[in-house]
Amino acid sequence: MSETSPAPEPIYVPHEEFRTGLPAGLFRLIVNPERATKYVKHRLMLTALILPIIGAGIGMAWYGYRWIGLGMVLLGVVAHRLVAHQAPKILLYMALRDPKIYHEAIDFEILEVRRAR
Repeated sequence: MSETSPAPEPIYVPHEEFRTGLPAGLFRLIVNPERATKYVKHRLMLTALILPIIGAGIGMAWYGYRWIGLGMVLLGVVAHRLVAHQAPKILLYMALRDPKIYHEAIDFEILEVRRAR
């Protein structure tokens, strides 16, 4: 029988130690992508920013500015999908710079910090 070492448990790391230890390779991060997407969209108020852009694009298309309207609609859709796709990276960027976001991500179980082996 082979013995396997148990998976390391998540640990609490103060924000300053997290900021300095992560680039040094002291920690391993696990990010829940679905929760990260929801959190980043909420935190950036993405829906409140994207809907007016898409709505204005539709309005412009109705009033004869079809290409400008189409461009605005596409910009809104692409921006929404890009943020959703890059949400874990955006969350990490925000967590490194803001202690409040770091603690919220830990508390909401979006982000787990573990010691590197």
